[in-house]
Amino acid sequence: MLNQKTHGVIKNGRMSAVFSSAVLLIVILLNSNVYGQNILDKQKMLDRFDFWYIQDWEWYKENIPFLETPDREIDKTYYYRWEIVTVHQVYGSPESGYASTEFISRPWWSGAYGTISCPVGHQIYDMRWLRNSRYVKDYSRFWFRDPGSQLHDYTNWLGDAIWQTYKVNRDFDFATGLLNDLVQDYYRWEDERWVEEEGMFAWNGMRDGMETNINSRQTPGWFDGAPGYRPTLNSYMWAHANAIVNIAELIHDNSTAEEFRRKADRIKSNFQEKNWDPGREFFFHRFRDDEVTADGTDTIRANTLTYETGQHAGSPHGRELHGYIPWYFGMPDPGYESAWQFLMDPEYFYADFGPTTVEQNDPLFHISPHCCQWSGNSWPFATTQTLKAMARLLTDYEQDYVSREDYQDLFRIYALTHRRDGKPFIGEAVHPHTGSWDGHDHVGHSEHYYHSAYVDLVINDLIGLKPQAGDSVVIDPLVPEEWDYFCLDDVMYHGRRLSVLWDRDGSRYNAGAGLQVFVDGVSVASAPEIQRLVASVEYRPQEDCMQKVNYAVNNSDRYYPRAIASFPGIEHPVSKINDGQKWYFTSTTNQWSNIYSEAEKDWCGVDFGDKRIIDEAIIYFVDNGEDIRVPESYLLEYWDGETWMEVKGQKRQYPAAKGNRGNRISFPEVETAKLRILLRTQDGYYVAVSEFETWGTPLLPVSVPEDIQTDNIAFHTGATASASYTSRFDNVSSVINGSINPARRWTAFESPNDEDWVRIDLDSPGKVHTVHLFLYSDGGNVTLPDSFKIQYLENNRWRDVEDVRRIPEETIENALNIISFREVETTGIRVVLRHPPGDSYAGIYEIELYGNNQ
Repeated sequence: MLNQKTHGVIKNGRMSAVFSSAVLLIVILLNSNVYGQNILDKQKMLDRFDFWYIQDWEWYKENIPFLETPDREIDKTYYYRWEIVTVHQVYGSPESGYASTEFISRPWWSGAYGTISCPVGHQIYDMRWLRNSRYVKDYSRFWFRDPGSQLHDYTNWLGDAIWQTYKVNRDFDFATGLLNDLVQDYYRWEDERWVEEEGMFAWNGMRDGMETNINSRQTPGWFDGAPGYRPTLNSYMWAHANAIVNIAELIHDNSTAEEFRRKADRIKSNFQEKNWDPGREFFFHRFRDDEVTADGTDTIRANTLTYETGQHAGSPHGRELHGYIPWYFGMPDPGYESAWQFLMDPEYFYADFGPTTVEQNDPLFHISPHCCQWSGNSWPFATTQTLKAMARLLTDYEQDYVSREDYQDLFRIYALTHRRDGKPFIGEAVHPHTGSWDGHDHVGHSEHYYHSAYVDLVINDLIGLKPQAGDSVVIDPLVPEEWDYFCLDDVMYHGRRLSVLWDRDGSRYNAGAGLQVFVDGVSVASAPEIQRLVASVEYRPQEDCMQKVNYAVNNSDRYYPRAIASFPGIEHPVSKINDGQKWYFTSTTNQWSNIYSEAEKDWCGVDFGDKRIIDEAIIYFVDNGEDIRVPESYLLEYWDGETWMEVKGQKRQYPAAKGNRGNRISFPEVETAKLRILLRTQDGYYVAVSEFETWGTPLLPVSVPEDIQTDNIAFHTGATASASYTSRFDNVSSVINGSINPARRWTAFESPNDEDWVRIDLDSPGKVHTVHLFLYSDGGNVTLPDSFKIQYLENNRWRDVEDVRRIPEETIENALNIISFREVETTGIRVVLRHPPGDSYAGIYEIELYGNNQ
């Protein structure tokens, strides 16, 4: 049983004289190492739902806080959003560790490992609650330490998120170790976006992630125009400055703290004075420059607010949801709360699947059927910010414009918005009146989109766990009064296990009636009703759960580590097994498979390029419930320099392979240049692997050999690529760069020719019997060729290869097409492609050439 030590109760509506009437303050020194049992059965909580793609139960049990409430839909979304965290989790490199993506694809504008800075604040607010703090610490450091990060491509509140993470884990070295990075980053923002005359930062809405907003649409730069002093960036930088103040004070750096306190005060003073419209009672965008209106008939004057000048001058509207962001951080002084009168009004922001990004009677209000227009749609990014701001308002300000019931209404709308066809889902934007994600849910791109937060809203605001920088915790729930129970279990807080439960009569959890806070299994605070509680919690340092690094991953331009396989994979290329991500969606896959293989056994693995010391492998097998199943058996082998040998002393997490989760294998250290798994498939099925991780003691930085061993003669140093025509957006040399990456490609886009060719010239004669051809399609103008053929150079003439065999028989896009033929000896191979009729063109993102050249 849980150990109950009740230190204060409320009687007859009045507190005991030991405590104040407003707060139940419990002071208890927790020096014991005693751990209580979990309140919730974790597996039972996971088994409540059947939506799971990632079924890595042990990972969830080890890492996430568990939740139970009377509202099954809120709970379903909570667990789905933790699945989203895992989907977007990417192990970038042994040096950088973990990061997070925004899209499940890695679009061309993303930085290293698919990262985009726009949602980093939301993502870190979520990730700070993971028990293993390495994930959030790696990701925080990444933005300052990895040369591929693009922190200033978008506005963000990373500085604040790092401080808020410290309040959860109390990791002094982590927070103070980033102080100089945060200071230098602030100076960089000043150099780029500070306007001294106005005492504020200025940028455009597109860089907030809000393309095509009601301010930019008033100008010729409808997509990314209208730079101005916005509630977004100025709130973020106010919070950033305060984060620096707080961290500097941890090390008694008074001069830095005072410098940034002054900076924060100046932003706040100017923003409140210049961006608040007392007539419309709201914070607005304030134009930085004079702007000619979109129709060219009028002028928007610099330093005026939305609709104060220009075509819509005098309009009583112009309110955008981002006007609530200042309360997210507690920036406004008391006196501006009247802005909240508009949130729950259907004439303004409230909608069945809202709130809307712009008030609904605005002259430029528009619900867009596609991305990316932020002039009316409901946007999870902004909804999250609004709910955070609303929770801050309800707990820290005195006002009567919105109530806790209003918060509960809006929060539940947000929870239920996470549905498509009855199943958990989130895309880029949703129709505020129908709840449809259509046009904002592109397969392979914005499905299961991670650009907002949810789990933090549940933990921090709905349940009300308010982290503190000192040795205490505040609990201030915003849950409905009619709830008879809820439990948030096994939160890692200040290095201790913390649980919050409400059980009206004590019958649900058998741990006593009322609201209780447990720390390491000990009840440290309680009350008979839901109310604000404060308890003292002594910090206990937490060791990082993982010190090893994954030597298999390769997200760089380097050839090694190289994913290898007996069969390269057609629609599922082997390069996917060491890209640092794993998921099991069927609409968009991230895996290697042996579909089309004709071998009795197949294998896949990693060639490190040099010897590594490995003592653990994790294999993420795929089971789609259809044609792909886990292998009947598998064997982990290492290369001893001459042959493949079984790894001895294996201890497997599961006796038999399990799908859609990690299969951990530990063993005595092996020093090897290659590891693989030999797979025996089940009869009638194929096998697939989403990720192959190999872990060992870090020896950093990891060096890789310059000398590349490959049978692909197109990748030899002397090979060159050329084409009859190359699009101005592409580079033909990309087709022999050794990287199976559609973002680096050749296309004939805009070619005047009916057909074009790409040729590979070798520096000396080579034998070729197989071409691996990766054909590109962007779903638009670049698509599959009508036909193509392989030719070789003989006596300065191009001849068609003979005895051609294709796998698969039908050409497929964004995948490997294997073309084998009678072997030829030649100095050149070319692919001749006939374009489809109309405005369509062929594209290639890699060509590999194989033959008997040993």
